[in-house]
Amino acid sequence: MTLKKYILFIAFFAFGIFSYAQNSSKAKTLLDEVYAKATGYDNIYIDFESTLENTEANIKQETNGHVTLSGDKYVLDYLGAQQINDGKKVYTIVPENEEVTIEDVSEDDATVTPSKMLTFYRSGHNYQWDILQNVGGRKIQYVKLTPIDSNAEITSILLGIDTQTKHIYKLIQTGKNGTKTTLTVNSFKTNQPLSSTLFTFDTKKYEDKGYYIIRN
Repeated sequence: MTLKKYILFIAFFAFGIFSYAQNSSKAKTLLDEVYAKATGYDNIYIDFESTLENTEANIKQETNGHVTLSGDKYVLDYLGAQQINDGKKVYTIVPENEEVTIEDVSEDDATVTPSKMLTFYRSGHNYQWDILQNVGGRKIQYVKLTPIDSNAEITSILLGIDTQTKHIYKLIQTGKNGTKTTLTVNSFKTNQPLSSTLFTFDTKKYEDKGYYIIRN
């Protein structure tokens, strides 16, 4: 939804514009604080639960996963697969199919990948201050992001931010097709001791296992 269309929903037009500008500024300030906090850590470990739901298609899938992030690198365990990004290549390991797919890291990809999940909101969106929730004594402030690109497949993203820690607690993404994806952070740990080979993919290990290696 564009900024112009959003404002049309506000009953008091003139007041609405002024209110939006103030709220947009507050939202951006909070997101800047989240960004500064996230990029100040050597590494971050996140354990999360994910829900994908489309009411019209009668689809609801729930699963858990975890990811370790360090700069542009990450290791993600999700949906029975593991994905390793070493900064240059992305390796997707699927034990069920006994295959590994190797791809170049794409800077132009608009998808919210693990390496972007704490920083993707820095560009390409309009910001709006949203609701404040109390979750187990924690104050979670939501910020609504709408893509500037009207052709984007995503209509909106709600980011729930812990106002005390400035960590992202929840991400709710709504697509044009009505699919809603929710990620809720169960555990957020920082500056953990990591193996020097954590983000290194061992090709020979999987070749010896008989895995099919696909290079794109």
